[in-house]
Amino acid sequence: LQDYIAVKGKSAKYLPHSAGRYQVKRFRKATCPLVERLASTMMMHGRNNGKKLMTVRINPVQVLVHAVINSGPREDSTRIGRAGTVRRQAVDVSPLRRVNQASSLHFFAT
Repeated sequence: LQDYIAVKGKSAKYLPHSAGRYQVKRFRKATCPLVERLASTMMMHGRNNGKKLMTVRINPVQVLVHAVINSGPREDSTRIGRAGTVRRQAVDVSPLRRVNQASSLHFFAT
């Protein structure tokens, strides 16, 4: 992942608005800055189409934090057994487990 996240000398940009044609050759989008790729994917829905300046102003780290917050489960179930019978009980999930599960969902999803 380091090759795709790290910004190399030629493709380093101050603003994530290069108007580059990264789809022309195979794997050329790997040279696109990660912040610009995030801004471009945030424009995909119809009402946001073409509003790149609006998406450039959004902090990409904050977007990642919100994604982790919203994707982690708030509630889970555990098994409670009594006298040979087992039933499931709803329990709250700790914040560390929410972050761990959200990161595993984001980074290891297939």
